[in-house]
Amino acid sequence: MAKSFHHQTVAQLREKRVRANMHGTAVRPRLSVDRSNKHLSVQAIDDDAGVTIVGMSDKQFAKKKVTKTEAGKLLAAAIGKALIEKKIKMASFDRGRNAYLGRIRSFAEAVREAGIKV
Repeated sequence: MAKSFHHQTVAQLREKRVRANMHGTAVRPRLSVDRSNKHLSVQAIDDDAGVTIVGMSDKQFAKKKVTKTEAGKLLAAAIGKALIEKKIKMASFDRGRNAYLGRIRSFAEAVREAGIKV
């Protein structure tokens, strides 16, 4: 008997499910977070126009001796400042395939502390 082949991993299905109800606009962009084993990267995306408004990574903080969670908080402060400069006060938080805990949760809380309503 042949084994069934799953074309999509569980993580890909979770990502589709999370993004199914999200849509970024110029006023309220989608704040998409990507987590790897070492780094966090984030983009503020306007899905109507299909453009990235702001994109950053915590690789710019790699020279400092900070933990991955602290680097995420520094990244959140930087992205919050960049969004406020572009007069954006709200965003939809897109965690993608990641669970809302650990670095993702501390990043989201730091974005809120930076003044962005998520």
